[in-house]
Amino acid sequence: MGPYILGIDIGTSACKVVAFDIDGKVAASALCSYDVHYPRSGWAEQYADDWWQGVCHALQCIWKQGKVRPADVVGVGVDGQSWSALPVSCDGKALRPAIIWFDRRAQQQAERMAQAVGVQRLIGVSGNPPDPAYITPKMMWIKENEPDIYNRTYKFLQSNGFIVYKLTGLFTQDKSQGYGFHFFNITEGVYDRELCRQMGLDIDKVADIFECCDVVGSVTEEAAGSTGLLAGTPVVAGGLDAAASTLGAGVVSIGQTQEQGGQAGGMSIYVDKPVIEPRLILGYHVVPDAWLLQGGTVGGGGALRWFVDQFGYAETCEADKKGVSVYNIVDQKASAIKPGSDGLIFLPYMSGERSPIWNPKARGVFFGLSYDKTRMHAARAVMEGCAYSLRHNIEVAQQAGVHVDELISVGGAAKSSLWTQIKADVTKKRIQVPYADDATALGAAILAGVGTGVYKDFREAVSKTVRIRKSYEPNADNFYIYDKLYAVYREIYDRLEQTYDKLYAVQKEVI
Repeated sequence: MGPYILGIDIGTSACKVVAFDIDGKVAASALCSYDVHYPRSGWAEQYADDWWQGVCHALQCIWKQGKVRPADVVGVGVDGQSWSALPVSCDGKALRPAIIWFDRRAQQQAERMAQAVGVQRLIGVSGNPPDPAYITPKMMWIKENEPDIYNRTYKFLQSNGFIVYKLTGLFTQDKSQGYGFHFFNITEGVYDRELCRQMGLDIDKVADIFECCDVVGSVTEEAAGSTGLLAGTPVVAGGLDAAASTLGAGVVSIGQTQEQGGQAGGMSIYVDKPVIEPRLILGYHVVPDAWLLQGGTVGGGGALRWFVDQFGYAETCEADKKGVSVYNIVDQKASAIKPGSDGLIFLPYMSGERSPIWNPKARGVFFGLSYDKTRMHAARAVMEGCAYSLRHNIEVAQQAGVHVDELISVGGAAKSSLWTQIKADVTKKRIQVPYADDATALGAAILAGVGTGVYKDFREAVSKTVRIRKSYEPNADNFYIYDKLYAVYREIYDRLEQTYDKLYAVQKEVI
């Protein structure tokens, strides 16, 4: 049996552990869900120990399947959700719940940070604008509102960094997650100590930086007892989930772009030098000496899940009777609606919006409702609205001089032929979908494979593990329709931008 490499994916809704053989085929996998907690409006937290318990439970499930033995695992890679601010003590205990990526509480800190240091300097160093989603304002919020916790903090860890600590007992910060800190120099890959000091933060409270494929330690005896892994199994630093899925999609060359259709949507474009475009997100790839110019939108699978949860009771019952996914039923019914949803347009800003508009006050909108519209018009409009958001990000990247050739689509939305074709038609880009449903975990496993010498380099790893299942070519007639409606989509937001401010003020005052 074996050898096998493990990919551990710490997502927002669940932890997934997958064991791959060296050809990228799944030998065993397991999933463990956990909750997001919302203590107040605009806040979002998770318990780091839930992440760890999820990892332990998923690994025990894998051993019980009997297909993979701990002795056959040659390396472990961990990826995780970005922008988690988790303060831990010197013995690695979480001092409070992690403040996760779509938490918006640090708006004032982000604004004050911009005023104190200057937006241009922040962007010039980190490549990214001040926004409460990033880690830096969250660190400032903890210092100002929970000073005792801040003073007791030994390190601020990312989601994957916490799991690496639990496995190895070592505090690490991988390079691909560094972009969450505005005092991280995006060109040189090191901390700017002086900028950190000017923000009033302590540089000693962040961990040392490692390349994502660096073997940073090995599984301890204590971790072996909790997980079933053998003590001494190598563990690499790992990286950002979006960057790991980009690798797992096979993106290792200029012009290749990963399109992510998970809880949130987005894109990651491979570039061989830093391209600073404040409307987008710039970070390191998990592949050394490469960067990703990213568009991160809240409009993705979460928007469709919300629609199905609130309005899809009939489809849910039908799916239960047939023993299929409710999204298969929605796909089938929504495909009968004409492209453009007969003029119904959806703005997918269900929790504010990140790139390229960076407006935490934006909210979702259905525009063009009339008596002839059905629930399936709305379902298709949700898919189309998320595709418009993807196109918006791609256009901004192209304006910055970045070439986007084709898209490689991963995530749950890539399982939908309808949604993937809509994205191809809206963007006028060919979309390829790999066989693997586990691109994120595969990317984490590839990091472990390269780090431990299973593969000589990343190109060899991708050539052995990534295979394309299906291609979608854009339909010119559909693009013509979507091109007209996309212009309306953009205008709707432009006209509502100030109205969002008014709604926010009213909500803050009376709701």
